[in-house]
Amino acid sequence: MDRLVRAASLVFTGAFAGFLLGVLVLENSLRQYGGDVYTQVRHVELDALDTLAIATLIPALLTTAILLIRARGRRLVPLVALALLVVVLATSIAVNLPINADQADWVVQNPPADWAAIRDRWQAAHLVRTIAALAAFGALAGAAVGPARRT
Repeated sequence: MDRLVRAASLVFTGAFAGFLLGVLVLENSLRQYGGDVYTQVRHVELDALDTLAIATLIPALLTTAILLIRARGRRLVPLVALALLVVVLATSIAVNLPINADQADWVVQNPPADWAAIRDRWQAAHLVRTIAALAAFGALAGAAVGPARRT
């Protein structure tokens, strides 16, 4: 059971971190375009990417929490990974999701005058959560491929 939980935590955390990294690359590419293009792409992103985020982040949080609960003596890595995933969740709730809700109502041909400032705030928060998710995945992956334990 412990191996299954460890594997599930690693898979879901890795999938989520990879998803965020892909969005980071896309968002960085959008910086060279105007508000109309940015708004159009954000509408496309908002169509289903929130569903993918939920489908990977929630299981990552749950399996990592179970991993922490079941850990016997080796609690640091799952504790750090879970704390980083909580940072991701908190950042998403505090910054990214409210902006997503606002952007869903933007008109492609006429984004708000401060669209670039809003984009920058969303992207800065997204960078924070991407780094946190990658660090959580790195910690879990490092522990999974670390030196063999003596029993």
